[in-house]
Amino acid sequence: QVQLVESGGGLVQAGGSLRLSCAASGRTFSGYAMAWFRQAPGKEREFVATISSSGLFTHYADSVKGRFTISRDNAKNTGFLQMTSLKPEDTAVYYCVAGLGYASQDIARYQYLGQGTQVTVSS
Repeated sequence: QVQLVESGGGLVQAGGSLRLSCAASGRTFSGYAMAWFRQAPGKEREFVATISSSGLFTHYADSVKGRFTISRDNAKNTGFLQMTSLKPEDTAVYYCVAGLGYASQDIARYQYLGQGTQVTVSS
């Protein structure tokens, strides 16, 4: 089992920045790919970014490419999502996921899901 706890969400003005963290416990985090998904009110959950277990491979949704950066520190069992140039449409609950296998934008490939952290961007 892997437990994931997100933090770092909050209220920010458009153009601002936030850094989300995903603290993992239970098993060796370095063996898991991880990703961030988000869900806005009334919308389906959508892929944001993913990173391989080694951290060498990353992939982003077109909507966040160039603004968000996913990273991880396996020594600290923590993943991150640095968000810059935030827009009101980035408002959502952001979820961290982890799973065995390769990094993917398909949430079905991940076995573990955090409880989410709210990000609200005001205009």
